[in-house]
Amino acid sequence: MKCISVFTNDFGLFSDIYEQVMEAPPGENEDLVVEGVTVSGSGDLPAQYLERMRQKPEVVVMREKQRGITILQHGNVFEICIPTDEDEEAPAV
Repeated sequence: MKCISVFTNDFGLFSDIYEQVMEAPPGENEDLVVEGVTVSGSGDLPAQYLERMRQKPEVVVMREKQRGITILQHGNVFEICIPTDEDEEAPAV
């Protein structure tokens, strides 16, 4: 799973730039600034990361079902977790 970090705690601002970020995501270890917000290509996530984060009470979990994307919000960051081909081929647990 690939991760894009969006450094804001403002849900409205995140919503405004979400599609822009998805259309032109940063590469791994690349930082972009979109409407004054830093967006970073955070690389690959370990398989168990999402489950660990979902269990934390301070983490908000959102899903975009059409594209299979999970968005985590915690602190001052939104993490956009995008499935890769390997994730889709892995057996469901």
